[in-house]
Amino acid sequence: EVQIKAQKELGWNHIEIRNVDGVNLTDLPEEKFERVYEAVTGAGLEVSCFASQLANWARPISGDFDVDRAELERAIPRMQKFGTRFIRCMSWPNDKDDPWPEEKWKEEVIRRMRLLAETAESAGVILVHENCDGWAGQGAQHTLELLKAVGSSALKLVFDTGNPAHHDQDGWEFYRAVKDHIVYIHIKDYKRVNGELSACFPGEGVGYVSEIVKDLLDGGYDGGFSIEPHLAAVVHLGKEASDPEEAYKLYVEYGRRLEALVAELTGK
Repeated sequence: EVQIKAQKELGWNHIEIRNVDGVNLTDLPEEKFERVYEAVTGAGLEVSCFASQLANWARPISGDFDVDRAELERAIPRMQKFGTRFIRCMSWPNDKDDPWPEEKWKEEVIRRMRLLAETAESAGVILVHENCDGWAGQGAQHTLELLKAVGSSALKLVFDTGNPAHHDQDGWEFYRAVKDHIVYIHIKDYKRVNGELSACFPGEGVGYVSEIVKDLLDGGYDGGFSIEPHLAAVVHLGKEASDPEEAYKLYVEYGRRLEALVAELTGK
């Protein structure tokens, strides 16, 4: 309800949903999902993307693939109900305790992603792979190799502007190499404070946010920009906002700053 309120204050008509009360949208009991659906659509909002757990940082390649297959099967009717095309995925990080050889890891990632893409394609939805944890998140060439090997129109990219800084990658080079396959953008940014990365407002850090947004818009990009501030809360680290009111204000301010950045770049 609070995020819906923030979207309405920003004047935005889409929302990206990840967790509700600590549970991913794909895992919610049916009754609770229906309540979420009514709340979102009742506010006049559409869902731009399901931020699922598919192949994510918590699911190493050594884990049970049936968990991912079952999640996608659960997600599809919910996506269709919302009219949502995109579902976020990663590409299975290696096992930290017993790492697989690179080639074995790669082959299993490709095998699994082909199967998920077949399911997605038959349902008319699109997996958007995020440049984060997983085999293909290691760099642009890995990402391009995955896309080529899977060879499906149901596998595209969501590019997160903040993630390369955390993986010792050059975000601009990564973006330029994969830009033709990007259909969705996550906006995060970080600056270095005493040698450590610290989340900041978009365009103030090392994420090439201004450069990437400008290059996309100059090229006719008509996809979404989804803000992921990480200023007050970081879901995957279990960091919750200590002051909900301040978190709300930061979220809205983050959105307004992105709007101002886009207006400055486009002159509109």
